[in-house]
Amino acid sequence: MKQIEAFVNDVYHSVGGNREEIEELKAEMKNHLLEAVLELKNEGKTEQQAIDIAIERFGGEKEMRSVVEQLFRTQKVFAKRVLYIALTFFALTSIVCGVLWMLDEAHMNENLIVAKEIINRLEGQEAISENTKAGIFTLVEDKSQILNLQIYKMAEVERVSETGSVSYHRNESIPAYEYGVFNSLSKPNWMLIDLGYSLGSTEWYVQMESVTLFGFIPFIFIAGLAIYATLFTIWTTINAYHHRRLHAGWVIAFSLLNVVGYLIYVLAGKRK
Repeated sequence: MKQIEAFVNDVYHSVGGNREEIEELKAEMKNHLLEAVLELKNEGKTEQQAIDIAIERFGGEKEMRSVVEQLFRTQKVFAKRVLYIALTFFALTSIVCGVLWMLDEAHMNENLIVAKEIINRLEGQEAISENTKAGIFTLVEDKSQILNLQIYKMAEVERVSETGSVSYHRNESIPAYEYGVFNSLSKPNWMLIDLGYSLGSTEWYVQMESVTLFGFIPFIFIAGLAIYATLFTIWTTINAYHHRRLHAGWVIAFSLLNVVGYLIYVLAGKRK
């Protein structure tokens, strides 16, 4: 029936999307209308009356067009939002990891500068004077990443074996100067501490405990990457569904290969 076909075509006239999916939906709508017309004709209505009533019951052209357009628009918006959120998580994860790495590098360089400055101040001194202690405290106090600092006489911590190897035994000596934000029992559990930062001269040995941010990077990266990969897989799955090409193989490819899996999917679609 030409009027039914014209009605269906008008409903989907301005709808954008996968043409194959649209044609299937149009055919489904046309079949529903034809079935309704047939039932009305069996009830004694003329063909034109049956067509008019069926279309009216279906909602009318303007209303149906609005509903269909809204449906396709909602699907597109949802898919785009999923993709944008996935890319945002990937970008934020990369930025946060990069910032943490740069801060960690800056802290390490700052710690080295502090340790060298302390060694220079102690050069030539047999003992640490009160003025020198005050200067060291001022030097370390504003460095938030430095948690503990011990200064030893090199002669008291250095051990040379018979083979000539050198080792340092801080636990067997009392520091000549000590600065500490936390003791070993009061350190927060979340803190990741670099225990091995040290610098020595012929006379003095400086040992430092400093907060390190590098240990957080793998956890943040893995969490962010997992969220990104999940959202990206959802987006690619929605895409495959709309193109009537969704099956378990593609979902596995999207999950395991991510962008590479989606590129393979696109190339396979072009060849087909």
